[in-house]
Amino acid sequence: MKPTNFHLFDFMDFDLDLSKDESLWKACKPTDVYEKDGDVCVIVPFQKQVLANDMAADREVPREEYTLTIRQYATGITRLFIGFGETVMTDESEMLQFSDKICQVPLQVEQKEDEWVLSTEDGIRRAIVSVKVPLLDRWSALLPDPQETLDIRLYPDGKKEVRLAAYDHFSPPRYDALPVAFCKCEGQKERATLSFECKADECFVGTGERFAKMDLSGQTFFLKNQDGQGVNNRRTYKNIPFYLSSRMYGVFYHTCAHSKLSLAGHSTRSVQFLSDQAMLDVFVIAGDTPEEIIRGYRDLTGYPPMLPLWSFGVWMSRMTYFSADEVSEICDRMRREHYPCDVIHLDTGWFKTDWLCEWKFNEERFPNPKEFIYGLKNKGYRVTLWQLPYVADDAEQIDEARANDYIGPLTKEQESEGSNFSSLDYAGTIDFTYPKATEWYKGLLKNLLDMGVAGIKTDFGENIHMDAVYKGMKPELLNNLYALLYQKAAYEITKDVTGDGIVWARAAWAGCQRYPLHWGGDSCSSWDGMAGSLKGGLHFGLSGFAFWSHDVPGFHTLPNFMNSVVDDDVYVRWTQFGVFSSHIRYHGTNKREPWHYPAIAPIVKKWWKLRYALIPYIVEQSKKATETGYPVLRALLFHHVDDKLCWHIDDEYYFGDDFLVAPVMNSENRRDVYLPEGQWVNFFTGERMEGGRWLKNVEVPLEEMPVFVRQGAVIPVYPEDVECTDEMDLSKSVSIHIDENFKGYWK
Repeated sequence: MKPTNFHLFDFMDFDLDLSKDESLWKACKPTDVYEKDGDVCVIVPFQKQVLANDMAADREVPREEYTLTIRQYATGITRLFIGFGETVMTDESEMLQFSDKICQVPLQVEQKEDEWVLSTEDGIRRAIVSVKVPLLDRWSALLPDPQETLDIRLYPDGKKEVRLAAYDHFSPPRYDALPVAFCKCEGQKERATLSFECKADECFVGTGERFAKMDLSGQTFFLKNQDGQGVNNRRTYKNIPFYLSSRMYGVFYHTCAHSKLSLAGHSTRSVQFLSDQAMLDVFVIAGDTPEEIIRGYRDLTGYPPMLPLWSFGVWMSRMTYFSADEVSEICDRMRREHYPCDVIHLDTGWFKTDWLCEWKFNEERFPNPKEFIYGLKNKGYRVTLWQLPYVADDAEQIDEARANDYIGPLTKEQESEGSNFSSLDYAGTIDFTYPKATEWYKGLLKNLLDMGVAGIKTDFGENIHMDAVYKGMKPELLNNLYALLYQKAAYEITKDVTGDGIVWARAAWAGCQRYPLHWGGDSCSSWDGMAGSLKGGLHFGLSGFAFWSHDVPGFHTLPNFMNSVVDDDVYVRWTQFGVFSSHIRYHGTNKREPWHYPAIAPIVKKWWKLRYALIPYIVEQSKKATETGYPVLRALLFHHVDDKLCWHIDDEYYFGDDFLVAPVMNSENRRDVYLPEGQWVNFFTGERMEGGRWLKNVEVPLEEMPVFVRQGAVIPVYPEDVECTDEMDLSKSVSIHIDENFKGYWK
C-alpha cells in the first residue's frame, strides 16, 4: 500500500475510500476522578469524529464515557487500563507472573483547579491529570479551536516524566498521534491506540528479536508473530510488546492482540501503540539503568530459570540425520578426534517419513531407540528431538486429534500444496487453550522423554491456522500467545520427566523467557546472516530474555538453499561468535561437522576447547541472569547508558559482566572496534588499552577474534580438557585474575 501520510489511514488502518462503517472516538478532557480500592479512576469522555481524513468532532453523536484506571506498584511501575466497556482489568493472564516485589501501593488524588495530582501515601507524586484550559491570545478565526484532549503526565518512580502525547498535531484537524482513542466498525469496538510523548534525541531498543539497527527510532513494527524466513527482513519469529527508552523508562503493553508499535516513526514526537483489540493495559516502568527496567519487566512477566550444565556444551545437528548408525558414527568420530560435545540433535528425519511429525521413531532406521539413546548417554551425549505443534493429514494421530478436538477444527479447506515450511501445510494446530489437548500433547512427549530424550525442539509456533475454532479464544488473540502456551507445555513435561527444564524454541511472546531457551531461526550462512543474527540477539536480550542462541554457521546457504557450500571463513567466524553466546549449536541444511571443513578443522577444535574452559564463567553469568534484568549476551548500553555511541552499536556486545566481544563479519579479516570507557585487556594477548576510543581497521587473522576483558576482572575457567560436561567437576575451576601479571590466555 502506498502511504497517504494521513494518520487515519497509515496508522489507524481505516479504509482508504472511507466506504466502511467505521468511526474514530477520540479522548477528551476528563470530567471526574475518584479513588477506588487503592486505584485512581479517571472518567474520560470520548467524542466521535467525522469520517474524513482530517479530524473534526461529530457533534450530532453524544459522547461516550469510559473509566481509565491508574494503579501504582511499589517498584516504580505505573499501570494504565481502559477496557472501553469490553474487558476488565485482571492479573489472571498467561503473560503475567508477578514476583513478590509487585505489590500495589494505594494512590490518592488531590483535585486542584487546573490539575489532579495523584500521589502515594509517602507523598511522592505519581501522575498529574491536567484539566487546565489552554491560555489563548486570540487574533484569528481562520482555523477551528482544537478539540479537548487527555493530558496526563506519569512519574512511575516519582522522578521521570512520561507524558501521554496530548498535542501532537500541526493544526486542529491534522493529528499525527492521539493520546487515547478507540475505533468502531459496524458498531463494534475493535481497535484502540495510546501514545506517549517522544523527545528529539530519544533512542529505543527491544520489541523482541528485531533484525534491525540498535536504535529503533523512526521505525514502525507490526507485532504479529510469523515465520521470519531468515534474519534480514521485517518479519520476525519473536515479537515482544515491550520497549526500552534511552530516557530510562520502559513500556510493556499487556496484550496478545495483533498490534502496531511506532517508535517515533509516524510522528517523531510520539511513541504510538495500536491494538486490534479494544483494550489498553499498559505498564510504564521506570529505573536508573536498563537492567533495573528490564528487571521490572521480569517482575511482571516472570524470570528465566537456570538451565542444566550440559546445555552449555556444544550441540551438533544438521537438517537432518536419518539413522541411528549415521548418528553413532558421527558421535564416535567426535570422541575419537577429541571434539568436545554434549548434545546430538535429530531434526526432521527421525520419523517414518521425513517431516511427517508423528512423535515416533522410524522403526527401521532407529530399531531400538531407547537402547540407542542410552548408549549415547553413556558416551556423554544427550539426544534432543525436533517436532512441531501441528498434525498432518497423514499422521497416525490425525483421527484421534480430530475426534477429540485436540486440533482446532478448520472452518474452510486449506489451499496449500505442502512445502514443509508452513503450518498451513498441516491439517490442524494443536489447541493449547484446551487442557485435554495440552495433556494429550504432553503424553506424546512423555513417551519420548521416558526413552531418555533430554529435550524437545519446539520449532514453529509463530503461525497457527487462523481459519480454525479454538476452545479458549479467537485465533486473532491466540496467534501471538500460542508460542507461550506451546513452550510452557513442552517445558513442563520435560521438567517433570527429566528434572531439567529446557526447550529449544524459535517463536516467542511476552512471558516466554520463563521457558528457555530460544534460538534465532533460519539465518543465511553469510556475513549478513551473521550480522542479522547478532542484532536480533541483542534486541532479544533487551526484551527480557536471558538465554539466546543461533545456528552456527547459519541455517541455509546461497544461492542454493540446501546445497551450496558454507565458506570456511564464515564457519570459523560464526564458531567464534557461538563460543561467546549463552549456548552454541551447529545446525543447517547440509553438513555441519567440522571435519567436513578440513582446512579449518584445527581452528574450530581450538575454539571448542575454549568454550568448555569458559563454562564455569558462563554458568556463573547465567545464574546472575536468572536473578536480575541482565541477559548473558548484552548490548553495550547495559553498562554504558550515558555513552550515546553505545545506543547505536550493534556489532559488539558484552558476554556477561566482563567480556567485550567484537565478532569479525567479513572476509577482509578487519574491523573497527569501539572500546567503551574503562581499562581493557586483550584476553588472548594480554595487551592493555584505555577505553573511550575507537580502534580503527584492526587486522584480525582468521584464527583470532577481538575479545577484551575488564581490568581487575576474575574469570573462572576449567583447567582440564574434557570430552563433555559429564567429565566436569566445577569445584575444580580455577580463577584467572586480569591484573598486571596476566599475559594473555593463549600465551
